[in-house]
Amino acid sequence: MFKLGDFVRFVDEKREGYVTRLIDAQTLGVTDTDGFEIPVAISNLTHVHGHTSNPITQGDNQKQVTVDDEFKEVGIYLAVAEDSKASAVAHFTLINNTSYQLLLSLKTDKKGIYKGEFASVVQAKTATQLYSANLGDLEVWPEFIFQILYFSTANVKPKDPINLIRKFKAKDFSGAKKQVPEINKYAWLIQLDEPVPLIDAQKLKESFFKVPSEKPKVAQPSPEIDLHIEKIRDDYQFLGQSEIVDIQLAYFQQMLDAAIVHQMTSIVFIHGVGNGTLRHHIHKAISKHPQVRTFMDARKEKFGFGATEVFFKI
Repeated sequence: MFKLGDFVRFVDEKREGYVTRLIDAQTLGVTDTDGFEIPVAISNLTHVHGHTSNPITQGDNQKQVTVDDEFKEVGIYLAVAEDSKASAVAHFTLINNTSYQLLLSLKTDKKGIYKGEFASVVQAKTATQLYSANLGDLEVWPEFIFQILYFSTANVKPKDPINLIRKFKAKDFSGAKKQVPEINKYAWLIQLDEPVPLIDAQKLKESFFKVPSEKPKVAQPSPEIDLHIEKIRDDYQFLGQSEIVDIQLAYFQQMLDAAIVHQMTSIVFIHGVGNGTLRHHIHKAISKHPQVRTFMDARKEKFGFGATEVFFKI
């Protein structure tokens, strides 16, 4: 039986690597020493003894950490760390920094197909690996169902169990990794027993009767709005062409909305001639606007085809 992170050797050729993907029941993805992932039949692979991708799984599958005298109620974390040899593989480690023994169960749910992944007692102040997955398959990872019961012989009030369903997304792993001394690796750290914020009943009651603050007033725009980028931004020389158009269109929309709020009969937008991109986008937007009655080229003797006057419905 092979699992993610195992170091394997090809039977029919002189090649070795780490298991980085479980493709199907007969095929594994193996990343060789050159960094290329190769689909290989399980029958063509053999274990290489003496290698391990995660030292924490050796022995009793738990790593003892320092115990202190203070009884700690909170501190259950999930550390997600890349394998030291095969970075495509992520190992999930449960870190119990509390003073409780934990009866832990992990089940996965992949579109209604449930699978038991891990069940064990996790001693106080220990860490144990639960699961491994391929980071490249993040979008199709299953939902993770954590169920945790607390136990202690100490004179403490019984603690409610944890029943947590977690679907991981890319944003969960977009931040910087932290050094996690319990596993001696850099990892993304996710707290599973994060306290629920207490609700102040009095403040909640007051919020129901609080008079809503006055909405900020929108200043009335000028009859003519110059959309040339140098009139909008001082740092225009450092902007790319697509950024400039986006800024101009955003400012155009802001002034258009302001003109409607102040019930102006018309407004002129000076967009210039250029390559016609800005003019095209403006005409497209106002041609579909429900508050616009019509529009036309504004004062050709002054602007040529470089300005558009918008007339609003009254």
